Amino acid sequence: MKIIFAFWTAVFLSLIPVSTFGQDNTPSAAQARAFDAWVAGFKPRAMSAGIQSRVFDRAFRDVNLNLRVIGHDQYQPEFTKPIWEYMDSTVSDTRIRDGQQNLRAKRNLINRISQRYGVQPEILTAIWGLESNYGQNRGSFSVIEALATLAFEGRRSRYGESQLIAALKILQSGDISVDDMTGSWAGAMGHTQFIPTSYQAYAVDWTNDGKRNIWANNPADALASAANYLSEHGWRNGDPWGLEVVLPDGFDFAIADVKNKQPVAYWNRLGVRTASGEQLPDYGTMALLLPAGGNDPIFATYHNFGMILRYNNAVSYALSVGHLSDRIMGGGPFVQPWDRNSFSLTQAQIAELQQLLTNHGFSTKGVDGVAGANTRSAIIAYQRSLGLAADGFASSSLLERLR
Repeated sequence: MKIIFAFWTAVFLSLIPVSTFGQDNTPSAAQARAFDAWVAGFKPRAMSAGIQSRVFDRAFRDVNLNLRVIGHDQYQPEFTKPIWEYMDSTVSDTRIRDGQQNLRAKRNLINRISQRYGVQPEILTAIWGLESNYGQNRGSFSVIEALATLAFEGRRSRYGESQLIAALKILQSGDISVDDMTGSWAGAMGHTQFIPTSYQAYAVDWTNDGKRNIWANNPADALASAANYLSEHGWRNGDPWGLEVVLPDGFDFAIADVKNKQPVAYWNRLGVRTASGEQLPDYGTMALLLPAGGNDPIFATYHNFGMILRYNNAVSYALSVGHLSDRIMGGGPFVQPWDRNSFSLTQAQIAELQQLLTNHGFSTKGVDGVAGANTRSAIIAYQRSLGLAADGFASSSLLERLR
């Protein structure tokens, strides 16, 4: 019954024009009734997970279906914007300057956290900058309302419900009140935007006041929690996330894949060099990343790049954190500029590309509008069949050729 209800809920909400989400957040009477019915059905499941009835009732007292949450869920810039546009904002001159200023202002605190958990100060500062613009944008959504909406809506019901139960457990523990539990539309919370399950597992009380308060104006608990998260997942202190590289003429782009991790000596033998022309430094195995194809910036990614992806599994996000940390340290911009005359595809265009590739005999193993590993493999196979440079990039020119 739960799956059937979630399916019809998704169908029901899909009939709402997306354009209305940001303009009118008032659900219709039918939507409100359906949501109230879902809440009533969810309460027994929450109680079976250990949530007290009084905690549940207090948490849901002013909760309504939030149409803005659904609108945000359908547009996520790290997955929908061209990477250069995304990084124009995430690693802007202002973000770099503010990062340097915040690191100077909080140097003693951040250094102590860095020494305790073994994560570089600039990385912690960059995550802080990406997640909340150094605490300025911690999110104003009710976390309970946002997660309840996602759980009800259907597309991310499993995520929404598991995170909602975790959020209720946080309230039950007394770390924060329901009125103060605010965050992003996706339920991410505080300076470093922890989702509730990550909070439960990795949040720490750095200030020793008896609460893990990642929402406070003082970012100490939040920064220490982010450092603890990275440390627990295997961060290697002192190692870089990666660096910009150049490839030799005729390089086989098919082996440039973040999953193809090889010893540095392997890449050096193939002629891969740093952007300044030197041999690659050895920090264990590494992989190559071509986020926008072979004519744009190309990167060597080390172990710690994967740790940033554990924090947020979007390549553009991880690349932004790494590059912002380098710029905060005083590093310069990328040597190879982005080719801004090309453009990335929309989700609908990627879905069309996937269907066309499959129709041509290069299966993408599904049509979902996300250019993942299977789509990249299909593109490479198609490019090779035509004798093209096989960089696996879902470009507008590729789509035109397939059409």
